[in-house]
Amino acid sequence: MGASVAYFLARRGIAVTVVERSGVACAASGKSGGFLALDWCDGTPLGPLARASFALHAELAKQLEVDYGYRRMDTFMLAARERGTLAGGHRVAAPRWLDGAGVVTSALGTNETTAQVTPARFTAALLDGARARGARLRIGIVEGVVQRDGAAVGVTVEGETLEGDAVVLAMGPWTSRAVGRLALPSVYGLKGYSVTLAGADVPAHALFVDYRTADGRALEPEIFPRPDGEVYVCGMADPAPLPDSPDAVEVSEVSCETLARAAGRVSTVLAGARVVRRQACYRPVTDDGLPLIGRVPGVGNAYVATGHGPWGILNAPATGLALAELISDGASASADLRSFDPARLPAAPVG
Repeated sequence: MGASVAYFLARRGIAVTVVERSGVACAASGKSGGFLALDWCDGTPLGPLARASFALHAELAKQLEVDYGYRRMDTFMLAARERGTLAGGHRVAAPRWLDGAGVVTSALGTNETTAQVTPARFTAALLDGARARGARLRIGIVEGVVQRDGAAVGVTVEGETLEGDAVVLAMGPWTSRAVGRLALPSVYGLKGYSVTLAGADVPAHALFVDYRTADGRALEPEIFPRPDGEVYVCGMADPAPLPDSPDAVEVSEVSCETLARAAGRVSTVLAGARVVRRQACYRPVTDDGLPLIGRVPGVGNAYVATGHGPWGILNAPATGLALAELISDGASASADLRSFDPARLPAAPVG
């Protein structure tokens, strides 16, 4: 979110400083799946934003002139079990490489409606695009928002005040910990795990799996082959509390092995692939499941962009463009942000 806002502000000739605690894309922005869907949010307040952002992704892939793994995909739903096979066989035409114990139950999307990016590379490309237009990157810990006469005038970073005409809070699930006494709703962290497999040459087919472990647990792994030959597998929700820093996120070897086994059940190619990364990250979520995008209540020149849950990478471009318009023009022309107004929810308790 921060990289996207910075990019669209910089395109308007506005000077931007991005503050990152550990590094670019150090949390969910670099460890998530990067799956994009045109219409999966239809029927919800997110629908128009998601459609606009899906189109923006295609435009950005040309504008940024960097290969960060953007491509269209076909998407399938599968059912699989850790032990045994399901009766009846595939219910729709299945790609040949899905030759394991999984059953393809439906087609969820085509290359007209689903796509992907590699999130870390996408985030870096946005920030590089902003920096090419004069934006600056500062590594440091944000300690609070500096206010004067009811308006934000900067942030404190490790004892130093960085002044600015506007402040944008886009710190994912850590946003609530940095706002001090700002009247923002609570933002929580939802933990999930992922593994990255290498040595599996498979087509651009995204997979959503209804999976049952041998001990009866119901899981929903997601499998995303990437253009560089790696395959990303995620899932395994965990109620573990949010740590103080992205650097302190712990990875469960057991959960990661479960994901790798699940991938191996749907394809012999994936079963023979090797695990090259085991990761965990926290997606930011709110009480009503909708993001916070817009002005911070009660404080002038302060804005927020967080709480996008599983659709952060998808909705980053439209969110960044809308906030850039709101900051520079006083209103967003590209998206209706009323459903995402932070003032719709009660403010989190202070202290």
